[in-house]
Amino acid sequence: MLPTPHSRVGRRADDLVLSWPRPAGSWSEAAAVGNGRLGAMVFGGVDRSRFQVNDATVWSGTPDGPAAGLAEVLAGGAGPDRLADLRSAIRAGDHRRAEALAKSFQGRYSQEYLPFVDVWMSLDAGPGAAYRGRTLNLDTGVVSEEIALGDRRVERHTWASRPAQALCVWVTVEGGTVDLGVQMSSQLRVVHRAADRAGLVLGVEVPVDGAPLHEKDVAEPLRYAQGATGGYDPFAAAAVHVDTDGEVTVSGEAWQVSGATYALMTVSSATGAADAWAGRPASADRQERLDAAAHLAASAASAGADKLLRAHEADLRALLGATRLAIGDRRAGTVDVQRDLLNGADEQLVATVIFQLGRYLLASASRPGGPPANLQGLWNDDLRPAWSSNYTVNINTQMNYWGAESAGLSECHEPLFDLLDRLADNGREVSLRLYGTRGWVTHHNTDVWGWALPVGMGHGNPSWANWMMGGVWLTQHIWDRYQYDQDLGFLRERGWPLMRGCAEFCLDWLVDIGTGHLETIPSTSPENLFLTGEGATAALTYSTAMDIALIRALFTNLLDAAELLGTQDDPVCTEIRAALPRLRPPGLTRDGRLLEWAEDLPEQDPAHRHLSHLAGLYPLDQIDPERTPELAEAAARSLDGRGNGVMGWSWAWKIALRARLGHAGTARDLLLEATRPFTPDPGGPQWGGLLPNLFSSGPPFQMDGNFGLMAAVLEMVVQSHGGVIRLLPALPETWPDGSVRGVRCRGGWIVDLAWERGRLTSATVRGAHTSGVRTARVRWGATTVETAVAAGEEVRLEAALTAGVPTERSRTSRGSRT
Repeated sequence: MLPTPHSRVGRRADDLVLSWPRPAGSWSEAAAVGNGRLGAMVFGGVDRSRFQVNDATVWSGTPDGPAAGLAEVLAGGAGPDRLADLRSAIRAGDHRRAEALAKSFQGRYSQEYLPFVDVWMSLDAGPGAAYRGRTLNLDTGVVSEEIALGDRRVERHTWASRPAQALCVWVTVEGGTVDLGVQMSSQLRVVHRAADRAGLVLGVEVPVDGAPLHEKDVAEPLRYAQGATGGYDPFAAAAVHVDTDGEVTVSGEAWQVSGATYALMTVSSATGAADAWAGRPASADRQERLDAAAHLAASAASAGADKLLRAHEADLRALLGATRLAIGDRRAGTVDVQRDLLNGADEQLVATVIFQLGRYLLASASRPGGPPANLQGLWNDDLRPAWSSNYTVNINTQMNYWGAESAGLSECHEPLFDLLDRLADNGREVSLRLYGTRGWVTHHNTDVWGWALPVGMGHGNPSWANWMMGGVWLTQHIWDRYQYDQDLGFLRERGWPLMRGCAEFCLDWLVDIGTGHLETIPSTSPENLFLTGEGATAALTYSTAMDIALIRALFTNLLDAAELLGTQDDPVCTEIRAALPRLRPPGLTRDGRLLEWAEDLPEQDPAHRHLSHLAGLYPLDQIDPERTPELAEAAARSLDGRGNGVMGWSWAWKIALRARLGHAGTARDLLLEATRPFTPDPGGPQWGGLLPNLFSSGPPFQMDGNFGLMAAVLEMVVQSHGGVIRLLPALPETWPDGSVRGVRCRGGWIVDLAWERGRLTSATVRGAHTSGVRTARVRWGATTVETAVAAGEEVRLEAALTAGVPTERSRTSRGSRT
């Protein structure tokens, strides 16, 4: 029986839907779907429509790559003795020798996230076919297309189902039948092809080594192995299964059906890397992997389109539906991307869409059990993508998850902690053997295998390659998770061991060089350079502002965790209590900006895209306009000096920083810059903007821009740091009306609020913490109220915030509203 057309199923009146009138002509025009493991860029069209498919576990490299890389660097002479020489060179001001020594600590490179397969669907449309457009529902993750073939109406709906672990494409026909064909290809080395009446199966070998695009001298940028290597078989299988009522024919690699009134295509995968990521023994039998992919695709198809769609929508709505934001009065309906967003005048609509798009993309790219979102989230079609589409942990990976907790996507945070476990395992050996320190360390880049070494191949600039604070910054996400959900079990079982191990490294990395402080040396401020007295550029010095801010945050967080867990007597805590007072305090330049380095050194690029020395303002909450007004003013001057636009992720950070300072107008101006259409200028600066599918561009495209903009927009409306929930802390005058629901706040609170003409009209705090009665402090403007809230209770605050009257306290079920 023909299923109910999608136009009458799954679409709700309050859904937010993006619309394009034509098929995608390029990858940056296609619409993204994903389930955390499988992702696809949906191009749409009639004659030959492309579904470019990624699997989050398809990376070059092998599980033993990090260990082999460490052995190679150690064989070259790097180690604790050479570290002593490096420190001596820095203290002597011998920048060229210091740089040469630092480069000897660099390994090769982290590995590449690769495209997987392409699935091609053709409709035998005949003359007169009319494409009626495509949409992406940001609340359900369904891409819908409509095609008119004379008197026939064809609908095609595409989604990536997490419950079924499959990409699903559902074609229905009203008023007749249609003929269609399916093919599958891959840019990787294809070693197996099979086709039968049920569909197609493809087996590919994945490279065991992939050099970044910027490493142009690597003789073999993508290197394949012959079979298994080191007990790991770099093999991946993809399967397409098609259920249809038409007549199926198979000829070679082509799969055809004629006279169909419906077709349900499901695509699934099975990879050796997925086994390695999950800690499972990898099968050496490639046929087993081929069969597993085929079985998964067939099992998904057997559920039928209706059931698949309902399960998918239930899964995604449950994740996305708890938190909503509307700037202005338009949170629902169909929005033409080109007309209404990229070239429209409604900035409130743009802010609303950017928030929900970021949430949708994170929910699509990062789910428990799979790897975390990488530089391109989940979506890549380049064999040598920019920066390997890896994990760059001096800002970009962290930015991917800045909004995970506050925007109600806590479960999407889980894959990052799984990556941290791998980094800690590999980073212990790197810490001990490379630096002679305890604990664990990681640097500027990593990958699905947990690469923890510096990268650079011996010629990378130390400004980015020799940065030892990657793990320190990543552990901030552990503390963030606890602050939002108050889960002591998570903190004890996962957080404490990771934070403690990272703190051990920091304690040993800090040294007394006679300045009166404990210093980090060598130290860089990613990815900036300073000018020496001779006018040359240099990167290596001691105790950059970012190093010390990150270490101070980790030490403070660990002591707070120890109080909660009853582990105050741990020897590491004793060491931290002695070290904290000896950390260098933030300093100011002669013109009143925050110091980026320990000394007032001239910047090689005063408008540099990185804002490393401002991490203490956001996200670390060490600088605040009320608690540290002088430092906050210095941070503002630093932002003024950096200027406005550069690229997507840098805009996002600047917006969040301005929001923390309460600079609503500047934050709004930056958001307008960041959300304009990207237009390459051959004769001018290549600033970013939004691509036709609303992906954020550097250039090149990086998904951290989308994730960061989502977090920054929310930071303008609700903040929760320093023990206070701040309502509308950086609301632009041009956003007079709006509402948010289900915003998560530090302390275990959930906040709903609405405003009209710039004034608060409703505000509710719910107790999402686990037990007991606790006090929430909430501020709007100059008014702060305190109210006791128990788990499962809801408190209305607008009267107290706007008129100073007592709060109303009413018991409700958890998550409900009065």
